[in-house]
Amino acid sequence: MKIIDAELETVCGITSKLPHNTLPEIAFAGRSNVGKSSLINSLMNRKSLARTSSQPGKTQTLNFYKVNNALYLVDLPGYGYAKNSQENREAWGVMIQNYLTSSDMLRYVFQLVDIRHDPSEDDKNMFDWLVYLGFDPVIIATKADKLKPSEIEKHLDRICEVLGAGEDAIIVPFSATTKMGLDTLNDFMDQVIENEKE
Repeated sequence: MKIIDAELETVCGITSKLPHNTLPEIAFAGRSNVGKSSLINSLMNRKSLARTSSQPGKTQTLNFYKVNNALYLVDLPGYGYAKNSQENREAWGVMIQNYLTSSDMLRYVFQLVDIRHDPSEDDKNMFDWLVYLGFDPVIIATKADKLKPSEIEKHLDRICEVLGAGEDAIIVPFSATTKMGLDTLNDFMDQVIENEKE
């Protein structure tokens, strides 16, 4: 996908009303600091449209990025950051659930996990919840440049094992630094757009 135009169109907080979009949406879920904003910037071919931070818990809203007037990338608040209050975490959980269960245009959820480590209990709970809601999460294993190429396949297998993903699960190793996996995800976005035309 050649990116001609990308913009942050809508930001929804805990009390905001969700937009009624008419273009397909791909949502991005993951633990705080797993690299959601870096991935979204890579997909949009922008350096800082999605704000990145070394501080976990930076994204506290639903951020809708419109790409080429054909697709939305939706950045969800990161989960599992202990320093956020229980009240805030519960409110975000309700907001995310409301979006996942009410959006008519949500086509896929990309769940990001850090390829270097076993998925956490929060990762497993999110994966199970997405499957329960009827999604087949596309697993994005981030920070793949931190491993030796010979180690990647073993780590991908381990992630699928811990999450309980089936043999037909889609898992993509990704690096915002080297752009590994970017072509695969761009093809995925193209396919989502094409599917809407059929």
